Amino acid sequence: MEKPRRGIQSVEIGTQLLVALGRHVAPMALRDLGKAAGVPVGKAHPYLVSFLKVGFVVQDSAGRYELGPLALQLGLAKLQRLDPIKEASPLIEQLASETEQSIAVAVWGNFGPTVVRLEEPIHPLHVNLRTGTVMSLAYTATGRLFAAYLPPKVVEKMMLEDLARARPADGRGSTVELSRAEIEALLVETRLHGMSRTLGQPIPGIDAFCAPVFDSTNNLVLGITAMGPEATFDREWDGRVAAPLRACALEISRRLGFVPTGEQP
Repeated sequence: MEKPRRGIQSVEIGTQLLVALGRHVAPMALRDLGKAAGVPVGKAHPYLVSFLKVGFVVQDSAGRYELGPLALQLGLAKLQRLDPIKEASPLIEQLASETEQSIAVAVWGNFGPTVVRLEEPIHPLHVNLRTGTVMSLAYTATGRLFAAYLPPKVVEKMMLEDLARARPADGRGSTVELSRAEIEALLVETRLHGMSRTLGQPIPGIDAFCAPVFDSTNNLVLGITAMGPEATFDREWDGRVAAPLRACALEISRRLGFVPTGEQP
């Protein structure tokens, strides 16, 4: 086993104070900050004096603390270097292994949701899907996710064009046709569960979930899709496919600076 690496405790304590400030919208009094960070006031004060000197924090006229210009500079530098696909890649490899399903990463492109990365499990899913494939807005889990979370004006024209194309067939060879009301209901379902789901569409016998990845401005940047044969695919919203998929998408979002609503101060 790898030996635990020795760190500097004072750096870790100081970081607790900075994290507490970052989670709080308004400036904080020393006592409140120490309590939020789990650091005694007497111990927290010297750290804040040092942070003031280097610009990590500033004080307002009432003596309350908030993050300073150095924190902003470092945050912006990190944001400029972020690549959502690069951040997602190692995590989707783990996700494919954990769920034993095929995983696709999609972005919003000029022609709609476009697959930019595929990760196959030990037993690949033999479907006509490759990097560069543009996904149907109405009939795929990936498309419905983008339709649910992007502004309506962005997807409206493409949705109409999508509905005008040939419809997919179901497992019995019949054509599947969705009305606008049915699509809207599916988009509501997507927002309710925080991910989209298709069962046997657009490919008969193949089920899929797609979860959203958001950036620091709460904008949708990626769709992470897990798909597999219905015989081995757990269709439940919190099952052994959906739960790790949701966790994976959330972790990628966190790495891109997204703060979930429940964690907002």
